[in-house]
Amino acid sequence: MTSNQWLPLAVIASSLLPGLIIFALPEKRVALRTALNLAGALAKAGLVGLLIAGVAAGEEYGLRHAIAPGIEIVFKADALALLFVTLSAVLWLFTTLYAIGYLEHAPHRSRFFGFFSLCVTATMGIAMAGNLFTFFVFYELLTLATFPLVVHRGTPQAMRGGSIYLAYTLAGGAALLAGIVWLDHLAGPGEFTQGGLLAAIPGLDPLTLQLIFALLIAGVGVKAAIVPLHGWLPQAMVAPAPVSALLHAVAVVKAGAFGIVRIVYEIYGIEFAQSLGLLLPLAVIAAVTILWGSSRALFQNDLKKRLAFSTVSQVSYIVLGVALFGPLGTIGGLVHLVHQGIMKITLFFCAGNYAETLGIHKVSEMDGVGRRMPLTTLAFSIGALGMMGAPLTAGAVSKAWLSDGASAAGMDWAIWVLWGSSLLNAAYFLPILHRAWLKLPPPDWPHEEIHPVGRRETAWLLLLPPLFTAVLTVAVALFADSSFSPLAWVRLIAEREYPNISP
Repeated sequence: MTSNQWLPLAVIASSLLPGLIIFALPEKRVALRTALNLAGALAKAGLVGLLIAGVAAGEEYGLRHAIAPGIEIVFKADALALLFVTLSAVLWLFTTLYAIGYLEHAPHRSRFFGFFSLCVTATMGIAMAGNLFTFFVFYELLTLATFPLVVHRGTPQAMRGGSIYLAYTLAGGAALLAGIVWLDHLAGPGEFTQGGLLAAIPGLDPLTLQLIFALLIAGVGVKAAIVPLHGWLPQAMVAPAPVSALLHAVAVVKAGAFGIVRIVYEIYGIEFAQSLGLLLPLAVIAAVTILWGSSRALFQNDLKKRLAFSTVSQVSYIVLGVALFGPLGTIGGLVHLVHQGIMKITLFFCAGNYAETLGIHKVSEMDGVGRRMPLTTLAFSIGALGMMGAPLTAGAVSKAWLSDGASAAGMDWAIWVLWGSSLLNAAYFLPILHRAWLKLPPPDWPHEEIHPVGRRETAWLLLLPPLFTAVLTVAVALFADSSFSPLAWVRLIAEREYPNISP
């Protein structure tokens, strides 16, 4: 086995092996569990760095292994895969640090971090899957690995939220499997192919292809939380804050959005999908989800549920970008896959800090919180401004490219959707910032017994991750035109998807 074959496996193993060891550790082995978590996360980041350097230099990484006649496990670490892999590896490192601090005195930490590691393993498998079968295997592994994390607290509310999550995602998996089997019968193994697998096969029935597309998109659309398949996401907010960050920014919803990207670009091919009339309905579904999620967020007093409905809206920016025919829309959608992850994980880290340090769970309880936790609230403010698309933030870069993509595709109505969503974002984020910074806490502040008056902020393991991601929210905008930015990598992907059109 060459290095170009084993390196993708090493990326997967760097979380799988520590996770399996962690499952067997007694609760009291805190130092060893922490060392294994951090060693796995750091090793993964280093291995991903090697992949990035190689792919940028034109190297090809991947391998295939037949497990039965006509069924292969295939991995390929191409530029598109590495976009998702890098986002997950970087954010996972900081989520691991955060989770170590957040669960410092919690029970069942070995179980939690074992499944936590399985989640990143599944995410890496999804990102580097080279065909639909491999994608499906790791997609379902992600469902099974995240369920114990959602129900980790074991309360009736947690069990209910976990049951709803499992019902939605298993139903989505069944739809995805049906689409994969039908496609295999029609066109053979669903290999992810530059320019689209189906585009190169003549004589296929358009109606059949449209029905298969609907099944595949419905299957991955559950995890991407597109309306009306989004009902599980707000219910899953009963999970601990590190799990919420995991669901929204790193793994689950991103796995769904990434699946849509692979299906449109590498199963159907963007030009073939356009000729079949598939892109406009997908864009309409994305637009409805964007506006619906933002509208529902307005009426949520629970902070994490407000952020959850925000995710419903924001992830469909990625879907909208995919559905805008042309390189500009592709760039906007794919760069938002990275930018949304950075901004949303910042917000969930901060929400967890408020809950863990001050016992605050509701927007109505946030009066004056900026005076008590100024650095956490500064990070939250940057994340919120980014979601609104404020200048000098990651959100502004995404929305600018999406707007240009809508205009270039002759879909000016999508620009109004983006503007409407930005206004709604402001309507549900600005009142939080007003309460946090400009209102005084009530005289009978109800949380003093949790957090003494003389002490400010929170534990450093809970504070550093949101501060870093908040800085990153601004940095990816300030250095968007540099050769090492997410935008530069996404433009490389767009050039390969549209070789005859310069972005």
